[in-house]
Amino acid sequence: MRKFLSALLLGWGGVGFAAPAQEFVLDNGMKVIVKEDHRSPTIVSQVWYRIGAIDESSGTSGIAHMLEHMMFKGTPSVAPGDFSKIIAANGGRDNAFTGHDYTSYFQQLHKSKLELALKMEADRMVNLLFDEQEFQRERKVVAEERRLRTEDQAHSRVYEQLMATMFSAHPYQRPIIGWMNDIENYTLADAKAWYERWYAPNNAALVVAGDVDPNEVRALAQKYFGGLPTRVLPARKPQEEPPQLGMKRINVKAPAALPYIAMGYHAPSLRDPKNDWEPYALQVLMGVLDGTDSARLAKSLVREQGIAQEAGAGYDALQRGPGTIVIDGTPREGKSVAELEAALRTEIERVKTEGVTETELKRVIANVVAAQVFQRDSVFYQAMQIGTLETAGLSHKDMDLMVEKLRTVTAQQVQQVAQKYLQDDNLTIAVLDPQPLQPKQAPAVEGVRHTQ
Repeated sequence: MRKFLSALLLGWGGVGFAAPAQEFVLDNGMKVIVKEDHRSPTIVSQVWYRIGAIDESSGTSGIAHMLEHMMFKGTPSVAPGDFSKIIAANGGRDNAFTGHDYTSYFQQLHKSKLELALKMEADRMVNLLFDEQEFQRERKVVAEERRLRTEDQAHSRVYEQLMATMFSAHPYQRPIIGWMNDIENYTLADAKAWYERWYAPNNAALVVAGDVDPNEVRALAQKYFGGLPTRVLPARKPQEEPPQLGMKRINVKAPAALPYIAMGYHAPSLRDPKNDWEPYALQVLMGVLDGTDSARLAKSLVREQGIAQEAGAGYDALQRGPGTIVIDGTPREGKSVAELEAALRTEIERVKTEGVTETELKRVIANVVAAQVFQRDSVFYQAMQIGTLETAGLSHKDMDLMVEKLRTVTAQQVQQVAQKYLQDDNLTIAVLDPQPLQPKQAPAVEGVRHTQ
């Protein structure tokens, strides 16, 4: 999870290295955003639906992800399972992913195949088939995915339980892939109702990046999506997490070679890119703690003290719901999780009492900007960046502004957000209590994969 959050956060900002994206809105409310990049004759086409696990209710957790799987099960013009085969036969690749705040479908193809991608996406936006046998088959696939990615991965179990404990009211308490009991009891009607409620052009954005002509994209988008009917979308009620009233602590027992600790703190999300300052300061704070070999956790806990095998920190601010900070680590063999917790707390207190140096501040901000230079080599990443911002309720137009705001963060602001948010009453701690590994079972791998 930490690596995923870091990659996303490092992606803030366009830094002015390429022409800005162009956008327009079809008459049915579908937004289309085009990002030109003519270095290679390829394109990335992504359709982002502003619907994810945050919009689910108890009893159907994971239904957004389940519907993602069903989107490959055919329409009257595309046989079940043939969507990906057609893309592959045309030299491309495709996939999809579900998050808390969105569901996205993408294709990577030669630029001459853009029309094919848009035609097929528009088709399954409104003409999806719902076959009972296909549904039951795919439901078992999702259940197996949960077993492989969560139940058989100790760190994933810890993170899932951390979120379930950290949030008492907000939907972020439920896993994106869903609880196993819910998966086992999905009905075809559940999936169909989700599709009919949320899959509509006025709840979607098309992002096309690569070697494209914006006028051509506009014409193709109008041709295939422009005539699709809108839906009256359900009202989205405010979903606020009440203030935490004291530290929470849980133990998670799972087969693993070593213990592990994850410390979660509530934090604000980015809502107003121009006037907010805390999210930028929190991002810099995470860079001080983690991100490079010279960051504090790696330098102090891993190399100097030898307490941790690995340790890091991540902050997720680009989302529709509340933000989260997670500081985690695995103790080195022979060291206890209690020793690691004490060491992590010491580093946190150092920031709160001593602050950060100007040298650290300049290094972190420089790393963020430098990372953006390298990441913009990926056309796929450019599209991801746009889609993530748009579905979080922000705008791709604010990318440069975000980087400029990062550049203005002061050492005092970093210390202030550490003091405000990294406190015990705002803390939930989840500790992995390692159980004996089963025969032929590999040690747990670090991190949580993004649900796909």
